[in-house]
Formats: sequence, structure tokens, C-alpha cells
Amino acid sequence: MVVTFLISFSSTYLLGFIVLEFLIFREINKVYGLFEKLRKRELSTINQNKSNPLSPLKKINEEIFSYAALKQKEIDELKKLEAFRREFIADVSHELKTPIFAAQGFVHTLLDGAVKDKSVRNKFLKKAAKSLDGLDMLVQDLLTLSQIETGDIKMHFENFDIKMLVEEVFDQFESKAEKKDITLEFGRNVPDEVFVYGDWQRISQVITNLISNSVKYTNEGGKVVVDFLLSKNQVTTTVKDNGDGIPPEDVNRIFQRFYRVDKSRSRERGGTGLGLAIVKHIMEGHNSKVEVKSTVGKGSEFSFKLPRGKKTVISEE
Repeated sequence: MVVTFLISFSSTYLLGFIVLEFLIFREINKVYGLFEKLRKRELSTINQNKSNPLSPLKKINEEIFSYAALKQKEIDELKKLEAFRREFIADVSHELKTPIFAAQGFVHTLLDGAVKDKSVRNKFLKKAAKSLDGLDMLVQDLLTLSQIETGDIKMHFENFDIKMLVEEVFDQFESKAEKKDITLEFGRNVPDEVFVYGDWQRISQVITNLISNSVKYTNEGGKVVVDFLLSKNQVTTTVKDNGDGIPPEDVNRIFQRFYRVDKSRSRERGGTGLGLAIVKHIMEGHNSKVEVKSTVGKGSEFSFKLPRGKKTVISEE
């Protein structure tokens, strides 16, 4: 009987040892396999398994996976930043090259002898000046965008009449609109005053960019309409035109730096390609965003929301 017990105990012990050894080696092999995938940078093929609290090797496996996934995420973000940096530098270089080469061409033509002809001289000097003005505008927009993104430009919130602001922007584009027989107007039933709470200077940039684009891409005889929708706590400002419109595949990309729907026509019409990127960041600084609705051949509608403001009363002494 004792012998039978010993045999039974030995068999059970041996079987348990074999099973335990198998399980341990299996987990160790998994750990080695994980390290091998890390070495080969095959993180996308790694599967995360829920660990058994009674298995320390599985816990180690899971910890390694978590660490690897975190590092892979950091690597992916760095790769995206690097790709963005390369693309941004290429875009900036290309945009700077256009006005610089144009100005150089006009100046060198004058230096080669054309300066002696008064009519040619004035014509080329005006073109060179226009190219340099475009270069200055591009640099200023780049600085503005950089300062907004890095937080160097702080928002100064106040109550102001956004309708009055739009009237001032209308005045700026009156001559350009008249040349194309474009009407600048407010929508129906717009109140005399529309107070909002925001940064007057930055919202002025937003309105200026939106109206500038509308005038630029609206054909002769068109119309640009600014309207306001007042709710209890918010004011929705809408800039609508009946111009070229934006293809659906481009709508989500127009706020990217230097993105142009039609590159050849956009360059002819001027602009830096940064206006809508600046608009996007300004509205994010107001905890808002710009909504876009557009139909090719029928026009576009840009809108954004701001908190309703209180009418400021200036005391007279």
C-alpha cells in the first residue's frame, strides 16, 4: 500500500512538474518572441493578452507590451512631426521663391538696360514692388501663424459690436468689389448692433480673411452676404458668396497651410495660402471653429460662433 501511494504521488508530482515546466517555457518563449519583434520593430504584429494575476510571466509580457506600445506611439508622433517639418519647409521655400524670383527678374531686367526707358522702368518697378509686397505679406502671415501656435499672441477678450467690425471690413474691400461689380451686404433683418465677446483684433482678421476670399473667388456681378443668427447665448456669424465653390474632397483641407484648391488660379488671384490656417487657429483660441458649406459652381458659406456680448456703455464726463 505504501508502494502504491509512493508511485501515485511520484506520478502526480512528475505530471505536475512537466505541466508547470511546459507552461513556464511557453510563457518564456512568448517573452522571447516579444523581444524578437521589438528588435525587428514589428510592433504592429504584437497582440496584447490579458494577464492572469497568478502568472508573473504573463504580467511581465503585458508590461513589455505596454512599454513597447507607448514607445511606438512616441516614434510615430516624431515621424509625423518630422514629415510635417519637411513639408512645411518645402512649402515655405516654394512660396518665398515665387515673389523673390519675380522681383529679381524685374530688377535685373532694369539693370540690363531697360531702366533707360521711362515707361518700361515705371512698369517693372511697380511689378517688382508688387512682388515684394506679396513677400512681406507672406512673412507677416507666417509670423502671425507661428506666434498664435506657440502662444506668444494672447487673446484679449472684450465686448464689441461685430456688425460695426464687418462694416469696417466692407469699407476695406469696397474698391476691389466695385472692380468686379460684387455687392457687399448684410442679410435681412440684421439688427443695428450685434455684440459678441471675443478678441476684436483677431476676429477682425477672421472676418477680413473670409470676406477677402469671398471677393477673390466670386465672379463679376456676384454677391457677398454677411449675416448673424442670435440665440440666447451665442451669435453665429455667416459669410456667404455665390462664387466658384469648393469641391467636397478639398473642404477638409482648405485650413491647411499653403493648401490651394486650384493652385494656378489661386496664385493669379494673390494671397499667401495661410489665411484660412490663421482663421482656424484664431477660432480655436476662442474655443470655436469655422464650419464650411460649399457647392461647386454655386458658392460657399463660412460660419463661426462666439458668445453673445454685453453692450458697453461709455460714460460721458
